[in-house]
Amino acid sequence: MQFRDLPKQYEVLKDKIDAAMIGVASSAHFISGPEVKELEKELAQYVGVKHCITCANGTDAISIAMRAWGIGEGDAVFIPDFTFFSSGECPADEGATPIFVDVDKITYNLDPVKLEEAVKKVVEEGKYKTKAVVAVDLFGLPADYVQIKSICEKYNLLLLEDGAQGFGGSINGKMACSFGDISTTSFFPAKPLGCYGDGGAIFTDNDEWADLIRSICVHGKDTSNPNDQNAKYNNIRIGMNSRLDTIQAAILLPKLKAFIDYELEDINKVAGWYTEGLKNTDLVLPIISDGYYSSWAQYTVQLPERVDRKTVQAKLKAADIPSMVYYAKPMHQQGAFEGTDSATAECPVTEKLCKTVLSLPLDPYKTKEEIDSVVAELKKAIGKNLRSHTC
Repeated sequence: MQFRDLPKQYEVLKDKIDAAMIGVASSAHFISGPEVKELEKELAQYVGVKHCITCANGTDAISIAMRAWGIGEGDAVFIPDFTFFSSGECPADEGATPIFVDVDKITYNLDPVKLEEAVKKVVEEGKYKTKAVVAVDLFGLPADYVQIKSICEKYNLLLLEDGAQGFGGSINGKMACSFGDISTTSFFPAKPLGCYGDGGAIFTDNDEWADLIRSICVHGKDTSNPNDQNAKYNNIRIGMNSRLDTIQAAILLPKLKAFIDYELEDINKVAGWYTEGLKNTDLVLPIISDGYYSSWAQYTVQLPERVDRKTVQAKLKAADIPSMVYYAKPMHQQGAFEGTDSATAECPVTEKLCKTVLSLPLDPYKTKEEIDSVVAELKKAIGKNLRSHTC
């Protein structure tokens, strides 16, 4: 069994994807071809924002946003402790200090109460200037932007939505990647919308930031006159080389259509099979609150603390069922932050999650029989005497 069945997706979309790749090869317009602009237009329209700027990967997307805001030394950026490394790596790489904040034990997303406590503490200490919040839409579920935005407005903080896992999710119909002052996503192959390599995108309604981001993406080029063929050789700031290849854009166009037309609906159906099959166990299951819609980057459960996770994974593997741990180590305990103020976070929920979470095989192409098999094998791997769990 595939953890995320990309070969099956390719089989379904093969004719369209093959034609897209051949079209780019035939045109030889490999960099900044027309497919890139078409994709940016469709992504912006789908998300519901004014500007979409594609880039080389999701990590660059966050770094470019930080650079566009001028975030650097002396600035504090608040980040969930339970997330992928790049959410904190990018602000740190710009010279800022990541302040790691605990997450909600059910949604896995940034806890607004803990966020405000962390902001107040930094303000009172006076060592850093509070500058921004990076809110991550973990496992496909948008963060609590009603409360997070309120806190950002109260303390004059910029909000970056890291929607790498949340693309396609929504809150009351408002799409992920539209909640931040700037929002970012990743097209890493295993993401809800993935390409066949690396890729990313940046979203904003701010015209000035959009122009600045486009400049930073291409070596700090002058963007004041888009029709000037020599503008790319007029470098008005220090930028970076971060562009989405045309072939990846061409691949993403039919994948985006499938994603919108049926993949989101189908993956929610598959996640529902898991929830139904595992509901009478003492596993902590994902909960989607009213008004929220998940794109289900992962289906993640929490194992009982008495259960050895490595043993469960080994038993699943023996039954040809892959599983993954996202994430096994809190951000504030990563070696890169050792000896810095970033390492002083108090995040007990994150520390518990890192010991108990387990992600199961999930994609829009899974069958009911496959999910039933995973459910049965997981129950056997954990043991027969499972209690009913109440959150």
